[in-house]
Amino acid sequence: MTEQTIMNTYGKLSVSFESGDGCWLFDTDGNKYFDTFTGVAVSGLGHSNPAIAKAIKDQASRLIHCSNVFHNPLQQELAEKLCSLTNMDNAFLCNSGAEANEAAIKIARKYGNERNINTPTIVTMKRAFHGRTMATISASANPKVQKGYEPLLSGFVQVELNDLSQLRDLCRSRDDLVAIMLEPIQGEAGIFQASDEYLKGIRSLCDEHSLLMICDEIQSGCGRTGAFLSYQHTDATPDIVTIAKGLGNGFPVGACLARGAASQVLKPGSHGSTFGGNPLASKAALTVLEQTQSLDLIQRAQLLGEHILNELRDALLGADYVADVRGRGLMIGIEMSDPCFALVPIAKEKGILLNVTADKVIRLLPPLTMSNEECEFLIDAVIQIIRLYAADDRAKPRHS
Repeated sequence: MTEQTIMNTYGKLSVSFESGDGCWLFDTDGNKYFDTFTGVAVSGLGHSNPAIAKAIKDQASRLIHCSNVFHNPLQQELAEKLCSLTNMDNAFLCNSGAEANEAAIKIARKYGNERNINTPTIVTMKRAFHGRTMATISASANPKVQKGYEPLLSGFVQVELNDLSQLRDLCRSRDDLVAIMLEPIQGEAGIFQASDEYLKGIRSLCDEHSLLMICDEIQSGCGRTGAFLSYQHTDATPDIVTIAKGLGNGFPVGACLARGAASQVLKPGSHGSTFGGNPLASKAALTVLEQTQSLDLIQRAQLLGEHILNELRDALLGADYVADVRGRGLMIGIEMSDPCFALVPIAKEKGILLNVTADKVIRLLPPLTMSNEECEFLIDAVIQIIRLYAADDRAKPRHS
């Protein structure tokens, strides 16, 4: 299978999909696969969701796009809904997570410049991933995504996640800081959570030093962790929050939301997007939000996630080939003791689509809509595949 006319930016498996239904994808040969990571946390309401497909079809027959120099009632409705769900004041609508994070970075820099900070600097976390534009790879502190693109943009400094003492010392020693930006759960890094105490500490430091707190919820948002956004498990509300991925269930849409001083930074002409928040994208996102609420999927994500974590920990922890099982809601990581990319083709042959990130973390991001039976299937399949990969056929794993 060759794709010579497509730039070689992805290491692709030898399979082509032509349809999907809920948790399942079907390839061009008629084979069926259980999708455990939904296009990397995108299709949270399942593939080919009927309500979303109908909404897109109906809206496409009315109006797909109009310029953002005109009023757009659907865009206004989406912004109001998102602000209500997040306790934010306003929204900039765009097409992707990277664009949402670009908007957040621009707001922070402009906020600093307006306060006569000549070199506005944003604190980010080591192992972070915020996107693949020049600004977002510069913010990411991830050598893999930065390599070859030097010189990177200046204006970023990195600290260790959950080291509040280090962050406090940095804030007290520098006068050029304008914001602290983090993923409440680092997805690409392998499912590492910022502790509730760390998030509260960041909020306190931002208040003390007049900094903006920015939460990147691109992967962890839209109900996946058992709250609409994962920071909402605490009372540490950021000044800016970014969302995308699951917001459109596969349709490209993102948002940068802000409150307080951050919400007043952008003015006409200071930022924009040709396609951002057009009628079709807004309708898709509104339908995702309506379905998420009407089906009580946020609560279901929490319950399913707790069950999956408990079962995986009981079956796998203590094995010499498993280092950790962690996560929140339906954002789960199984860290193996060694790099485990070889698991992916083994799982594919068994009809399971697995994702491995950070070399040795199996990342599970299943649909919030999966049934109880599909949940049990997922648990059993993942355990069996890991044991097959480790050549361990015992009912309980071998222990170190």
